[in-house]
Amino acid sequence: MIHKISEDGDIVRIMIEGDVIGGPDAKTLHDLIRDLIDTKKTKIVLDLSKVELMNSSGLGILISALTTARQAKGDVLLLNVTDRIKSLLRITKLNSIFKTFDSFELAKSNFN
Repeated sequence: MIHKISEDGDIVRIMIEGDVIGGPDAKTLHDLIRDLIDTKKTKIVLDLSKVELMNSSGLGILISALTTARQAKGDVLLLNVTDRIKSLLRITKLNSIFKTFDSFELAKSNFN
C-alpha cells in the first residue's frame, strides 16, 4: 500500500493506493495518522480512489483513525470511495459512521 500526502491549509489529504488489508503497510498508515493527530493535524481526508480491496483489518484502520481524530476534536472523511468499498461500508453499516465525498472541495467544506 502506497500513500501520498498533501496539505491544503489545515486539512491533510492522504491518497492511498493498493489494497488495505492489514500487515506492515496497515501499521505504517495507522502510525502516519496518529503522528498527524499528535501534531494537531486532525482534519484528515482519505482518498480511496485507488483502493481495490479492503478487508476487516482495513476497516479497523479506518475506524481507529476516525476514533483517534474525533477524540482530538477532528474528523476523518473518505473521498472517492470505489463501488466495491462502498458496498463493504454498506454491508458493515459503517456508511452511517463515515462521511464520504466525491470531490475534495465538498470534503473540505464539510470541515468549515
